[in-house]
Amino acid sequence: MEELKSQLSGEGVLRTKTGFPFVLQTEISSVYFQGGKTRKIHQVVLAPSFEAVDQITEELKKHGRVDYDGRPTFGLSAPEIVEIVMSVDRMCEVIPAHIWTPWFSLFGSRSGFDSIKECYGGQLKDIHAIETGLSSDPPMNWRLSQLDSMSIISSSDSHSFWPWRIGREATAYSFEPDYNKLIRAIRSQNIEYTIEVDPRYGKYFLDGHRGCGIVLTPQEAEKCDNICPACGKPLTIGVMHRVEELADRPAGYQPKNRPGYKTLLPLSELIAAASGFGIATKKSWEYYSRLTAGASEMQVLLEMPEQELLRRTHPKIVAAIMANRAGTIPVKGGYDGVYGEAQLDGISKQKRIGDY
Repeated sequence: MEELKSQLSGEGVLRTKTGFPFVLQTEISSVYFQGGKTRKIHQVVLAPSFEAVDQITEELKKHGRVDYDGRPTFGLSAPEIVEIVMSVDRMCEVIPAHIWTPWFSLFGSRSGFDSIKECYGGQLKDIHAIETGLSSDPPMNWRLSQLDSMSIISSSDSHSFWPWRIGREATAYSFEPDYNKLIRAIRSQNIEYTIEVDPRYGKYFLDGHRGCGIVLTPQEAEKCDNICPACGKPLTIGVMHRVEELADRPAGYQPKNRPGYKTLLPLSELIAAASGFGIATKKSWEYYSRLTAGASEMQVLLEMPEQELLRRTHPKIVAAIMANRAGTIPVKGGYDGVYGEAQLDGISKQKRIGDY
């Protein structure tokens, strides 16, 4: 907070010293007992001012520590967190985070609920949106009529291990950065579209057991009673399985008047798969830096003409970007904490492409 206060200025949507727009937000973990089960729910909180943040922080300090983790944990229930936040400022917003993740989420197979009303009770009136998370996308969430009144947003965990994963999922709006407009847009489903990583790329899309290398579809998991066929321990039930359990609409359901979405794999992953170099290697970042010189990653992925891409980088990387843009890259589904894998027609299995 000391650094944020020294580096940011303005009101609502703050600005860094270089002019980058910044909204005050955090993620809070609630671990508590309800309905005969331990619940573990993560929630994103947006705030309009440092004053509101300070008041929320002081209230949370009565229930635990806030100085040891970027995502502190409290024994407060999800509704209690909502009540605290909204009592400070009605222009705050609380959003259930990555709502399908097995271990820490609203609908998670290990610690979540079967309905959003069961989770939030009387505080549901102040929940206006849900976050898809890496392993789900809007069509998967459209299958639950209980979410019809919710905006569907997408965003990226900034506490991820790797900074280049910030922004791999995002929500697009049709106005210049303005905090009040942002909150009103979320509360009225006035969103242009979301940018989603292919949900199969997420770490919990399918069912499985990482220790045994077992990965199963929901149907295959049901046939073995959700028990690992290799070691006999319970499988980690993934997002697709939970969607199938809770959905009251068929796959492919198309709602009316819902914001659209774009499916993209992140640029760093495409470069690594196409070049043969690891994501965190110096060579991959040379390719990345050349592509994004004077442009954002999203401009490279969505807008930059093919000829300009070819001027900047190797044809195999360009082919991967164009296939990504067209949505034609098959992805092997992730499971039990293991990321999915882009299948670039064998490119990822070939030798490194060398200097360019």
